[in-house]
Amino acid sequence: MKALLLIDIQNDFLPGGALAVAEGDQIIPIVNQLHDHLDLVVATQDWHPADHKSFASNHEGKNPFETTELLGLPQVLWPDHCLQGTSGADFSSELESRRIEAIFRKGTNPEIDSYSGFYDNGRLKSTGLADYLRGKGVTQIYLAGLAADYCVYYSAKDALDEGFETFVLEDAVRAISPEGYETARKDILERGGKIIQSSDLFLR
Repeated sequence: MKALLLIDIQNDFLPGGALAVAEGDQIIPIVNQLHDHLDLVVATQDWHPADHKSFASNHEGKNPFETTELLGLPQVLWPDHCLQGTSGADFSSELESRRIEAIFRKGTNPEIDSYSGFYDNGRLKSTGLADYLRGKGVTQIYLAGLAADYCVYYSAKDALDEGFETFVLEDAVRAISPEGYETARKDILERGGKIIQSSDLFLR
């Protein structure tokens, strides 16, 4: 069983959003074509409370993209984004959603960030995604979404750790930083993940 895992294709990560990923909107037509080539489609959704400590606005004297620590872990401080119940947290209206069977929300604990769709950054709490996928008989995960060097990367690492054969669809992701993506890409490959193009999937 093959699953398409859509990572955070939300308005705040798209051009014009609070934490826009350059060219993030360009992946949506590709993602929409993928739905019918896989057995299952699930999605993750950043879903932050306003007092989330990953927001620079909640640290006096700190600016976005400076770093601090949360629960002993290094933490990039972000602009406020994907606030619960706001349009910025909504999925793009251009995203085909008819086949999304489940949505896993993350980043709800104000004390710690959660890049991965599987766990928070301290692995203190599971979202239940791995068990859900195993319950569906999934053995292969194909990742698409935003951002390639953060939430896609961390989700890919956890997918590998959970024993899934893991593929990143390179033309269906975009990164905040090209340098950050190159580091993430190398690490995914070293861990046994695969980097492919969506056209490779169409041929499978």
